[in-house]
Amino acid sequence: MGVGVLGTAHYVPDKVLTNKDMEKIVDTSDEWIRTRTGIEERRIADDDVDTSDMAYLAAKRALEDANVTAEEIDLIIVATVTPDSPFPSVACIIQDKLGAKNAAAMDAGAACAGFMYAMITGKQFIETKTYKKVLVVGAEKLSKITDWTDRNTCVLFGDGAGAAVLGEVSEGRGILSFELGANGTGAKHLYEDKNGHIIMNGREVFKFAVRQMPDSSANVIEKIGLNKEDVDYLIPHQANIRIMNAARERLGVPEDKMATTIKKYGNNSSASIPMALAESVANGKIKDDDLVVLVGFGGGLTWGAVAMRWGK
Repeated sequence: MGVGVLGTAHYVPDKVLTNKDMEKIVDTSDEWIRTRTGIEERRIADDDVDTSDMAYLAAKRALEDANVTAEEIDLIIVATVTPDSPFPSVACIIQDKLGAKNAAAMDAGAACAGFMYAMITGKQFIETKTYKKVLVVGAEKLSKITDWTDRNTCVLFGDGAGAAVLGEVSEGRGILSFELGANGTGAKHLYEDKNGHIIMNGREVFKFAVRQMPDSSANVIEKIGLNKEDVDYLIPHQANIRIMNAARERLGVPEDKMATTIKKYGNNSSASIPMALAESVANGKIKDDDLVVLVGFGGGLTWGAVAMRWGK
């Protein structure tokens, strides 16, 4: 048996903040944002909605999609850098809301690569027969740590959550290989400052990402003895369309075979990959036995990639 995805779902707030709206907040333009990032709008959660609220809704829908009850979940891992508070964990909050009384619960912090770290952690527990079903969530309320006076960063981020239920799947399907990595010397390029705001050296992060995303993607494909031509669908972290296209072109993946939710959701940190995965599945972009590559990078600096054969 393999370990794969039994069900997926995502949640985004109703409030839309367009590039035209951003023009009223900082000195920027719709054309500048679109050409440099690929973003046209992003979703922003209301003040009374926190990360756990979005995580809960995505998780509840994912359980329904997987046809799995909350009581069947053995472990909940929430990838986030914007928890409601330092403790309790978002995972514990949604464990209570879901009624997943049999589940252990913890948060994982690896920034935009967080979902990759959480997914691989869950995989290990299932592979070792410790647990049978693991709920993995990526959820962020980035709007609460965004400096809305910094035009270089405030145009990038949005709020949302994505979730996946992991469990045993048929032989040959599921997660076939992975890569996780970190380089703490780059921590200074992307971090949260003492004022609680995101600080980013865009040039350095861009240089790191355009190298790491294609490299990690190629590595996980090579590990399973396949070639880049075998990739059916690519789900990169939705950070910047130029970074995403660099990975896509290096792998030789056609444009219509890459998930691109950045246009309407922006960068959602650890939520971006599960959101894009759930939307791609719902739209029929991913089919049984497709070879799917998920790849992300983030503050830390961290990175992660997964190659999976889709299906149960």
